[in-house]
Amino acid sequence: MKAYSIVVKQTNNPAVLKFETNQFITKNTNYEFKNIDEAKKSPLAQQLFYLPFIKTVYISGNFIGLERYDIVEWIDVQEEVAQQLVDYLNSGEPVIIEEETRAKVPITIYAEVTPNPSVMKFVCNKRIVPATFEFKNLDEAKGSKLATQLFQFPFVKEVFFDENYVSISKYDVAEWDDITMELREFVREFLANGNEVVTESSISASNTVPTKSNKTQEPLDDTSKQIIDILEEYVKPAVASDGGNILFQSYEADTKTVNVILQGACSGCPSSTYTLKNGIETMLKNMMGEKVNEVVALNG
Repeated sequence: MKAYSIVVKQTNNPAVLKFETNQFITKNTNYEFKNIDEAKKSPLAQQLFYLPFIKTVYISGNFIGLERYDIVEWIDVQEEVAQQLVDYLNSGEPVIIEEETRAKVPITIYAEVTPNPSVMKFVCNKRIVPATFEFKNLDEAKGSKLATQLFQFPFVKEVFFDENYVSISKYDVAEWDDITMELREFVREFLANGNEVVTESSISASNTVPTKSNKTQEPLDDTSKQIIDILEEYVKPAVASDGGNILFQSYEADTKTVNVILQGACSGCPSSTYTLKNGIETMLKNMMGEKVNEVVALNG
């Protein structure tokens, strides 16, 4: 590598001297340090502050600018300082300990209303999670940095993730007109910075829990399997477009009742009862005949 050399140049301010280097010493960033405490990220600046006459250190591109106190004149010390800088630069020690920044990912987010007036859907132009995740409160959100940060907003009630969107449920203390832009930009910035939406451990845990079976994970009967297939093929895409999700919970053969779990925008939606009775229930009755009498949402 080419050795460093320095040329001393005067500035319009007699208290400031510029020490130009023959190579760039920073990457597209300017730094100004007014004391040794501010100079924690620059070992070079810290060393310079041990000189009693140094007031301010500027580091930018291919030069180091130094402002002195009036206790000395530059003519008396500039050669000594220049030599100190050359020695330091040629030692290979870092000028700035620059934090490694991730390249931003091009992300587009748009907000989409849902049938549930308390829920807004924020849709991303890329996949953000491999499966659905629902967080009802901050304690449940430990496996998701994004959900945890969203719960810091006082108006956020619940958070739901599906493949390429985030559904956010709000409290009535805020109106969507006042908070949609803020939330949309927050989610976009989080994703653009390359942050992990859900931890790997949470994803692994979700993969071990069958989403198509009941809680007891007992072997499914043929009727339950038929119901699951219908829900997966015909119902899930529709509720996903509204920012929600539906999970099969159980089938009660004696009463011919299908129990389901509604998530995201569908949970607590004023129109969910209509959707269940006039949509899902009607579809299952038409496709399965007398095997289905009623569809009940356990948390809808």
